[in-house]
Amino acid sequence: MSDELSDLRIQIDAVDEELLKLFNERARLAQRVGVVKNHSVIYRPEREAVVHQRLHELNQGPLDNQSISGIFTEVISACRALEEVFRIACLGPRGTYSEEACFKHFGKRIEPHFCRSIEDIFRAVQTGEASFGVIPLENSTEGAINISLDLLFDRELYLIGEVGLPIHHNLMSKSDNKSISKIYAHSQSLAQCHVWITQNYPGIETVPVASNAEAAIIACKESNAAAVASRAAADHYELNLLATNIEDKANNTTRFGVIARECPGPSGRDKTSIVMASQHTAGAIFELLEPLAKNGISMTRLESRPSRMGLWEYMFFVDFEGHKDEPLVDKALSEIMVKAGFLKVLGSYPRMIN
Repeated sequence: MSDELSDLRIQIDAVDEELLKLFNERARLAQRVGVVKNHSVIYRPEREAVVHQRLHELNQGPLDNQSISGIFTEVISACRALEEVFRIACLGPRGTYSEEACFKHFGKRIEPHFCRSIEDIFRAVQTGEASFGVIPLENSTEGAINISLDLLFDRELYLIGEVGLPIHHNLMSKSDNKSISKIYAHSQSLAQCHVWITQNYPGIETVPVASNAEAAIIACKESNAAAVASRAAADHYELNLLATNIEDKANNTTRFGVIARECPGPSGRDKTSIVMASQHTAGAIFELLEPLAKNGISMTRLESRPSRMGLWEYMFFVDFEGHKDEPLVDKALSEIMVKAGFLKVLGSYPRMIN
């Protein structure tokens, strides 16, 4: 071993020792914050968003901002767990993309509470069985998840955060490539991998199931079966990866929402989601959206769906920049309320950390 390499390792060890001291000092400070707050509110998404944004602004590399956020998400998660290990409702079983989204947003020091359906996630949060829930909102390939939009409309829960997760599908099995006769996956995953499956396994039977993790479980038990699922599912269920990144579009991404019983305060870099209704008449949507433009508010998403409230009425799901408590946003919402037949704020929350 060269003297230079030995010296570099000594320096790394010294830095690690200093990091260890600083991490524990941060944990002690976080505990003191909990005492001052009387342990009333342990999770403040707006505060955590400010922490990440500040670190991004200070970061000079060579680690990129995404890496920095990943490290500090785990540090914050470990500090938070000294007071309480949150139970987070998400789609199960283990190995789903929903579970990955939970870990990406909250860190690994949580207890995933696996649910069979999106409706069960809402129910778990409403009843207090889980502190928060993570639900799929939209996919870059397949579009909006309608059941999530419907439940946000129906239930008295708020969006308090969002998580973007790149979706990389993989083919896995206990068998080898040549012996596969059936592929299991969630219907959306089958659609997202349709071209690849058709080209590589023409004529093979594809079977939609409730989740990709469930597909992996079936592939464990059924001979000559394969599943489309995440790498985490392959690791957890001890399946062989037959092919990786088989999605038809390389930029396939799912946006998840975090739901809770209370709405967070402003972070300074927020997004608001609303749903509003209007009669199906000429110019109706223009009138509803005009207050946003007039008040200089940037709209980031618009989704329309037929309403269940009356014949020929439509619901419009809208995302725009800003927090509902900011003066211009509050003014715009008041103006929309006058014009809309119905308006509900689904949540104001920190924008996604890039």
